[in-house]
Parts: sequence; C-alpha cells; structure tokens
Amino acid sequence: MVTMTFDLTAELAATRLLAVIRGTDPTAAIAAGTALLAEGVRVVEVALTTPGALDAIAAIRAAAPPGSLVGAGTVLTPAAVADAAAAGAQFVVTPAVVDSIGEAARRGLPVAAGALTPTEAYAAVRAGAAAVKLFPASLGGPAYLKALRDPFPDIPFVAVGGVGLAELPGYLAAGAIAVGVGGPLVGDAASGGDLDALRERARAYLAAVA
Repeated sequence: MVTMTFDLTAELAATRLLAVIRGTDPTAAIAAGTALLAEGVRVVEVALTTPGALDAIAAIRAAAPPGSLVGAGTVLTPAAVADAAAAGAQFVVTPAVVDSIGEAARRGLPVAAGALTPTEAYAAVRAGAAAVKLFPASLGGPAYLKALRDPFPDIPFVAVGGVGLAELPGYLAAGAIAVGVGGPLVGDAASGGDLDALRERARAYLAAVA
C-alpha cells in the first residue's frame, strides 16, 4: 500500500499546470523533466510510452525540488500501476477509464483519469479517480468543458490535449482546475530537442497560469 501525504487535486488547483513528457529518448526525457522542475513547474508526468519511462521517473523524482510531484502517464493496467509505484511515481494518469484506476486507488496512489463523455467522467470518479482528465480537450474546447461542469460541478477537471498558450485562459475560465500540456510545452525536448527553448516555453506557461 502506498501512503501519499498530499492531495493531488489541491496541488493541481494550486499550480494549474501539469507538464506531460512523452518522448523517444530516456536521457532526454530526464533532462526535460529536470529542466521543467528547475524553471518552477511543480507537477510533471512521464508517459509510459516513452522508452525507459520508469527509469526516467525515478531519476526525475530523485532530482526534484521539495514540493514537486512526479507521476506516470498512460498507465493502463494494474501491472503498470505496480511498476509506476515501484519507480517512485507519486500519482498516475490514464487516457481513458481503464482497470488501472481501481488498482491505483486501492494502493492509495492518486489518479487523474482520462474521460471525454459525461458517462466516462462519472465512471472515472466512481472507479476512484481523484480528478478527471478531459481528453482530448480540444475536441470540444472550453465550451464543452463548461457544459460538462454544469451537471458535475464537484468533479475536478484537468483539460489535456491541444492546450496551447492561446487556449489556456479559456479552459481555466470554463472551470478547469488545471491544464495538462505535452507537445505545446515540451516540444521535442524529450526526444533530444532544445532545452533552452523548453525553459522559455515553461516560463511562458507559468506566467499564463499565475
């Protein structure tokens, strides 16, 4: 059993930004994650589709400043939950309503579960999700998020998928507690791209959510 001493929903609501690292090179993923944390991003997720993701999670967690959270993304199965927990992940993220939600909740590992429809959002919470990752958010935009929140005002939604700097204010205004950003923020840094450009984008996103 994992015992967490933080509230994932509260942390996301306070920081308003979840950085999503998905790349092709484990060393670059580690470098991207540590650069984001050094710039002041406090919540970072490494997708398990990244080669060497578990080692990257462990390395980023070891280098993370106090108060930071490092999690695993694209966690689909109970076995993947066990692997993520062993690597030191402090939370898990899913792209859909999958078996890993219940397993993570059983272990006391907070989950941001992927959902798109009202039925999926409700099912994710019933399965034990701490927050619902509206994904892909760009499919319906801020207006769709607002429509979802009308019948589910108590579900904490995190908008993920196609959230650029221009779109970000709309999602927060529509009631998202935070936004999750992969490509528009991380770019190709997790595949060996420019870390200075990543740092510049991180500062821009932090300013936008401040």
